[in-house]
Amino acid sequence: MTTRIAETGNRELERAWMDRAVQLATTSVHNGGGPFGALIAKDGDIVALGNNQVTSSLDPTAHAEVSAIRAACKELDTFSLDGCTLVTSCEPCPMCLSSALWARVDRLIFSADRHDAAVAGFDDRKFYDLFEKRPQESWPMAVEHLDLPHRTQPFDAWVGKADRIAY
Repeated sequence: MTTRIAETGNRELERAWMDRAVQLATTSVHNGGGPFGALIAKDGDIVALGNNQVTSSLDPTAHAEVSAIRAACKELDTFSLDGCTLVTSCEPCPMCLSSALWARVDRLIFSADRHDAAVAGFDDRKFYDLFEKRPQESWPMAVEHLDLPHRTQPFDAWVGKADRIAY
């Protein structure tokens, strides 16, 4: 699915994309999803759309950004979204930001921020704080290191694989 928005300047194009992301978020609410929408654009084209489907799909990772990233990768037949822009109706949570980084998205544009989301009952501040300020010992989830002598075996196999695709 490729949708072209007439390019009348970068700012106008970005506003049109953002309007679309906000529209996706609003439609998502009406269709039983969460109030978040996102899209992936490349070379002036919208290549994928996503909306929050956490509760409708019972998938805690089905955030709008992740949904858009997954759809864009399928549409573009690649795992790397190099050259793409992620446009999202709200500031991405740490998971979505990490997903965008892993996908190699070039740019990220958002409208509402984490404080706006908190007012609506979507308070991700504890997750931001977790990564920014708290040592792992204070996290609500145990994070443990178990050192095994063969811990690098998968990496060794990867490095030894002649036909691997680097990323």
